[in-house]
Amino acid sequence: MFRSVLLFALILTWIPSSGCQDQTFSIPQPIAAETTPDHQSIYYISPRGNDKNPGTIHSPWKTIQYAADHAPPGSTIYLRKGVYPQKVKITRSGLTSDKPTLFSSYPGEKAILEGKGLPVHGVEGMVELAHVSHVTIQNLEIRSFSTTQTGQVPVGIYVHGEGENVQLLGNKIHAIANRATPKGADLQGRDAHGIAVYGTEHPQALRNIVIKDNELYDLVLGSSESLAVNGNVDTFAIINNTIHDTDNIGIDLIGYEGISEDDTYDRARNGIVRGNTIFNITSTHNPSYGLPLPNKSNSAGGIYVDGGTQHIIDRNKVYRNDIGIEIASEHAGRSTSNITVRDNLIYANRLTGIAMGGYDEDRGATENSKIMYNTLADNDTLNAGNGQLLIQSHTRNNTFTHNIVAAGQSGVLMYNEFTSNKSNVFDHNAYYIAGEAEDALWVWKNKTYSGLPAYQQGTGKDTHSRYMNPAFVNSAKEDYRLRAGSPAISYGYLAPR
Repeated sequence: MFRSVLLFALILTWIPSSGCQDQTFSIPQPIAAETTPDHQSIYYISPRGNDKNPGTIHSPWKTIQYAADHAPPGSTIYLRKGVYPQKVKITRSGLTSDKPTLFSSYPGEKAILEGKGLPVHGVEGMVELAHVSHVTIQNLEIRSFSTTQTGQVPVGIYVHGEGENVQLLGNKIHAIANRATPKGADLQGRDAHGIAVYGTEHPQALRNIVIKDNELYDLVLGSSESLAVNGNVDTFAIINNTIHDTDNIGIDLIGYEGISEDDTYDRARNGIVRGNTIFNITSTHNPSYGLPLPNKSNSAGGIYVDGGTQHIIDRNKVYRNDIGIEIASEHAGRSTSNITVRDNLIYANRLTGIAMGGYDEDRGATENSKIMYNTLADNDTLNAGNGQLLIQSHTRNNTFTHNIVAAGQSGVLMYNEFTSNKSNVFDHNAYYIAGEAEDALWVWKNKTYSGLPAYQQGTGKDTHSRYMNPAFVNSAKEDYRLRAGSPAISYGYLAPR
C-alpha cells in the first residue's frame, strides 16, 4: 500500500509582540496514514516512460511538463527514482487547499531534476509556478541550473504572480549559479536564487505560502539571495529550512524594489521565519561585492528584512555568516517596520550579530520593532569593533530587551556611530565580555563608554540591565545553553535544557 500523500492542516498561531496583527493560517504537510489516494487522481512519471502512455504506475509518462499540462487539477503526480534533465512551468492550479496538485518524489525514492546544460531564459526556474493556487512541490532534488551570461537569472523554484496556498516542502536545492562577470561600476548582472517568491500583481497578492523543511546550499547568487520573498506577498511561513554555504543572503524579506507596480503593495508582509538553521554565508568571494577576491565586503546576512513589515523572526540558529540577522532598509525614505526578532541564537558571525537601520544617512529606517530574548554571543569575529548589536542610521521607536549579549575578543557589545536615532528603548538585558567588566565597551552616538555603569549614566539606557556571566555550557564548543543556576535564566534564547 502506498503511503498517503494527503495533507493535514497544522494550524500555526502566533501572538505578535511588535504591532503585528493576530493571524492564523494552515500549514499543510505530508503525513503517513492508512488512506491511499484515489487511484484515479494519481499519475506517474519515469525517466523510462513515454508521454503517449496513460501515466499509470506500470505505464508512466516521461516528462514533468506533460504531467503539469495534462493531469487534472488536484492530482498527485509521483516522480519515480532517477535523473530528469527537465524544467517544468506549472500554470494550472489545484482544486482547493485540501486538494492541491502535488508534485513529489515517489515515497521512498528520490527524483533529481538536473539542470546541467539546460539554457536559462531571463528569470527562470527549474520548477516554475506562474499565477497558480493550491500547488505543492515536495521531496525533489533540484540541482546544477546555471549560466555564465549576465541578465539571465537561474532559480531552483520560482513562484510568481498572484495565487494562494503554495507549499514547498522537503526539497533539496543546490548548485544553482550565475557565474557571469558583473558589469559596470555597480557590478550588476550576476543573479540567481535557490527559491524566489515574487508577488508581481496588485491588488491580488501571493498568499499563504509555506516553505518548510528544505535544504539550500552551494549557491552562486551574485546580487541575489538564497531564499527571497519580494513584492506583494502577504502571509507566509519559512519554517525549519537549512541554508548554508552560499555567497549571499540566506533569507531575505524585501520591499520597495518595484516588483509590484503599485507601491502600496510592493513589500513582503505578515511572515513567520521560524526554526531555520543558517550558516557559512559570506560575500567575500562574490565579485558582485567587489574585486579582487577575496573582497572585504562581509555583507551577507543570514536573515535580512529589507523594507518588509509585520514579520516574526524566531527560534532560528544563525552562525558563521557575515551578519547574523539584519532588519534594515536600503531605500531612502522607506522603512522596515513592525518586526519581532525573538528567541534566536546568533553567534560567531563575522561583522556583527544583529544589525538595524540604514547603513548610511541616505538610506532607509528601522521602526517600531522589537528585539527580545535572543542570545548574541561571540560575534564580531573580525574584531573590527562592530559589536554584537550594530545600530545604524534612522532607527526609531524600537525596543531591545531581555537579550543575552556576550562579546568575545573585541569586547564591544553595542556599536552606534549615528545620531539620527530616537525613541529607542534598551533595558533588562544581560551583558558580558570574556575579559574584565570595566573593559566592556558600548559605543552610543559615536561616544565610547567603558563598563556598564558608565554607559548607563552617559546614555540613560539599560537602567535595569545587568552585567553577568551567563554561564554557557561550553561556548568554546558553540554550546550556548545555560547551565543550571545561571543568573541569565530569564534572558536570551530558550535553548533546550
